[in-house]
Amino acid sequence: MYKKISKLLSLALAAFMLASCAGEAPTEQVDVVMTAAIHTMVASFFETQTALVTPVTETATSTQTPFPTVTPFPSATTVFVSPTFVYYTPTPGTLTPGTPTATGTLATATVKPNALAFGCNNLAFIRDVTVPAGTVIQKNQDFTKTWKVQNTGTCNWVYQYGLVLLSGDPYGGKSTKIQKLVTVNDWSEVSVNMTAPKNPGTYTNYWRMTDLNGNMFGATLVVSFVVAAPPALTKTPAPTSTFTFTPLPLPSDTATPITPTP
Repeated sequence: MYKKISKLLSLALAAFMLASCAGEAPTEQVDVVMTAAIHTMVASFFETQTALVTPVTETATSTQTPFPTVTPFPSATTVFVSPTFVYYTPTPGTLTPGTPTATGTLATATVKPNALAFGCNNLAFIRDVTVPAGTVIQKNQDFTKTWKVQNTGTCNWVYQYGLVLLSGDPYGGKSTKIQKLVTVNDWSEVSVNMTAPKNPGTYTNYWRMTDLNGNMFGATLVVSFVVAAPPALTKTPAPTSTFTFTPLPLPSDTATPITPTP
């Protein structure tokens, strides 16, 4: 608004200056020009005031992008599921309770007899001939332990091969010579003489075969026996006297009449 007023005043001032410069122009013309300028200025002023007080009827169109609508999260709902139990009912005749079914193959122990060999000599234990493990022997009793063995080596056993103690108390046993020839793959019986201890208990010792140079070879031969405890002595109680004293009757002071014989 102020810019328009300034513009009108500038026009009026310019008209006045033109009129002043034209000194020969009649005074009426100057008045006409001034009057027109003032009217123009007043009309413009009122139009400006009218524009200021006239309400704006246009509606501004918003170009802003509206915010997205917030969608609330769904509320948590607790769902309880009842467990369903399935009971297995065996079909009669398909499985017998308590009867295991073998599956697979059982492992078989692998024997490595060569691990006990020395050179060409080896020995395999077959069985106990006398005094098997757990045999009860009386104290101080002499006995002979005998094993059945096999020559599993690649050379023969000769006369000077023998048995020596490996560990344990010998219980009177001594190293012995086999005093015979045992060929390859043949079997024989070897023995050692011992004496049982006097104290009760279980006793064990171990023996092995040796070659001519005293080198041990083959399986270990075991002696295990039990010395029995002596039976407990039971005292027999002395017999109790059952004699009862019975007093004899005393003689009476009353005389018994004698009847004469006719």
